[in-house]
Amino acid sequence: MDNVVHFEIPAGNVARAKRFYSSVFGWRMREFPQMKYTMLLTGALDRQGRMPRDRGVINGGMMKRMGQIKSPVVTINVTNLDSAMKKVARAGGKVIIGKQKVGDMGWTAYIKDPEGNVMGLWQTARRR
Repeated sequence: MDNVVHFEIPAGNVARAKRFYSSVFGWRMREFPQMKYTMLLTGALDRQGRMPRDRGVINGGMMKRMGQIKSPVVTINVTNLDSAMKKVARAGGKVIIGKQKVGDMGWTAYIKDPEGNVMGLWQTARRR
């Protein structure tokens, strides 16, 4: 079974949205200016500073609203991104942003389900 592992919040005014989520929920932010992306830390991180420490915590991200990414996106971890994108098409969905490498962490893609909802897919890179 594939699990929800991340969420994204697109914003027209990213600075305003960051202030809102920080002041209302106490979320911390980690900037990735080269990617024009802000990590939203909703809980404590593990010793490596990458993953949530506590069970059930899901961290997220924030970026400028763009293209078809107009509302919050739930991201689902998959074992094989290429295979998952093929399954999406066979089940009546559509890949709207194909496979993209995210540093040394893994790959992401965005799909639209048959109901018009945009979802993210994530495949973690294997650690050696």
